[in-house]
Amino acid sequence: MIPVYRWRLAPEGLATRRQLRAMGLRPGGQDVVAELERPRRRRGPLVAFLYRVDLARPVRPMTPARWAALAKANAARQICPECGRNAGYRIPASLGMCAPCAYPDTAAA
Repeated sequence: MIPVYRWRLAPEGLATRRQLRAMGLRPGGQDVVAELERPRRRRGPLVAFLYRVDLARPVRPMTPARWAALAKANAARQICPECGRNAGYRIPASLGMCAPCAYPDTAAA
């Protein structure tokens, strides 16, 4: 069982994914060392996983091929599957299509 620390009481040398990323690091395949529990009023506690900073690896740099793949994926998320047009924005997953296709009555007005 991994240890659970309360908010702001984790020992030095442990960090969350976001904290590692801010330092230019990534977990690098290591297992979760501990959990950080942040209290919440209405719902249950918010849990974040902690990793060892000394075992973290540097973030891999973006290569031109990775930039191209990311641009292609983002462009594909702008194409409406209903009408096939480029919406000019990322189509929300909740709609699954562009706004004019999702709400045809309000687009004509």
